[in-house]
Amino acid sequence: MKNRIIIAALCALACTSVFAQETGRSIMQKAKDNPDGETRYAQMELTLIKKNGSKRERKLESWAKDEGKDTKKMMFFTYPGDVKGTGFLTWDYDQIGKEDDKWLYLPAMKKTRRISGSSSKTDYFMGTDFTYDDMGSRNIDEDDHKLLRSESRDGHDCWVIESVPKNKREIYSRKVTWIAKDCLKAVRVEFYDKLDALHRVLTVSSINKVQGFWTIQHMEMENVQTGHKTVIEVKNPSYDIKLDANLFTVTKLEKGL
Repeated sequence: MKNRIIIAALCALACTSVFAQETGRSIMQKAKDNPDGETRYAQMELTLIKKNGSKRERKLESWAKDEGKDTKKMMFFTYPGDVKGTGFLTWDYDQIGKEDDKWLYLPAMKKTRRISGSSSKTDYFMGTDFTYDDMGSRNIDEDDHKLLRSESRDGHDCWVIESVPKNKREIYSRKVTWIAKDCLKAVRVEFYDKLDALHRVLTVSSINKVQGFWTIQHMEMENVQTGHKTVIEVKNPSYDIKLDANLFTVTKLEKGL
């Protein structure tokens, strides 16, 4: 009996030590470093839902390519007709202080609009509940991260982490993220506005392995202050495919698919 008590105490101590070694920053770094291939492709179906329940459907195709710690992404809308051919190109830089490059091509106007740093933080992408900044990623050291606790969320054992931006120009005061320990994907993110009121909630409800990579295939972003929400279904994801480097250029953006 005494030996069993000692073993149990040692196991508890070991578990406590492992947890103590983890910090909010280290967990967010693990999540960011989660492998997802050098290149990626997917089709997406977007449903924009107003507070009264009315819906709008949109479809797009998306490509991405990593270049070191930086990422280039291209998206083209394919449905419906009024947005077909609209393209969005981003050069997402990991370097702190370096603004990402973002361009939006509007075929009806035959015009390319460059998205400025200030606009990307406040403007929403094509009527969705995602800002232009949400479409990219952040260097983890742009925020201070605090590990709050561990808890279960939608069947996942999760770390709960609070992230506070160091740059006070951000439109939110803090984010709280639930990172699933089994797949290192965020299953829930809460965004709080400058008054520390809950503004938006991102919920992920389908994570599957595709070609050995954990892949989010269903997510919902809800603006709890307006009642508007955006649902995204990811279809036919593919990894490590051959992509032409010229795909991620403004010239290609304006030529379309």
